[in-house]
Amino acid sequence: MTIASMTGFSRETGVSGPFRWAWEIRSVNGRGLDMRLKTPVGYEAFGEEARLALAKAVTRGTCHVGLVVSKVEADPTIRINEEALAAVLAAISRVDLPDGIRPASLDGLLAIRGVVEASVEDDAPDVQEALAVDLKAGLGRAVAGLVAARAREGVALAAVLSEQLDRISAATAAAEANPARQPEAVRARLAEQVALLLEATQALDASRLHQEAALLAAKADIREELDRLAAHVVAARGLLAEGGACGRKLDFLAQEFGREANTLCAKANDVSLTTIGLDLKATIDQFREQSQNVE
Repeated sequence: MTIASMTGFSRETGVSGPFRWAWEIRSVNGRGLDMRLKTPVGYEAFGEEARLALAKAVTRGTCHVGLVVSKVEADPTIRINEEALAAVLAAISRVDLPDGIRPASLDGLLAIRGVVEASVEDDAPDVQEALAVDLKAGLGRAVAGLVAARAREGVALAAVLSEQLDRISAATAAAEANPARQPEAVRARLAEQVALLLEATQALDASRLHQEAALLAAKADIREELDRLAAHVVAARGLLAEGGACGRKLDFLAQEFGREANTLCAKANDVSLTTIGLDLKATIDQFREQSQNVE
């Protein structure tokens, strides 16, 4: 299973009898699942259909769903109103025509308003039933298209996140191997600091000075931060490999990455370590930004 992005778009269109319709769904980042529906008057029930379908298909993201239904140009149905025609004929039969007046012809009778009716049967039950079937099928395809789009975006997103984890891992290894954190280098810096203090004043207690030096050495040790950074990289890689809706967990790990990087920079006792820490923080910020796109 791969991860999915919360960003996606799909559109499905079709024609059903005298109607043209279109479903459009787009999704963007969101803390939870938020659906915003827009349907024509009289089609609200299809909005609820869309809500249920999306709730089954995705778990996070702000989804904007729109349905447009319009009538297309269609040949009208021609019908002769036989009752109206019979009434006209009956009325004519009761009239004594003057000399020189010919009886009404068929074309003249059909031209009488209400005798011939032209209409588009868009309200017929079978037409509405066919439209409902087509709208539901189109909705299903639109939701599937959105899921596919988010999955494609997720593949690209996973590659970016994996590359950023490689950079975090490399920065952690560089800090691990940095000469400035070797015991000899730490002792030399502490000895220099102690010598400066002794030169400044002879009133310092030797045992107290020893304790302070031990505390400084402990504060300068970044062993725990490096171990946690390495563990977080392993955890993040596991989430990417497992796939599914892991965006919240990746976002949490990004926060933990940032916490360790900040501590590493605070403990850095050498410019080279500080530089590594700053590069590490920049990469972690990028990782956090991308992880917030994951479902």
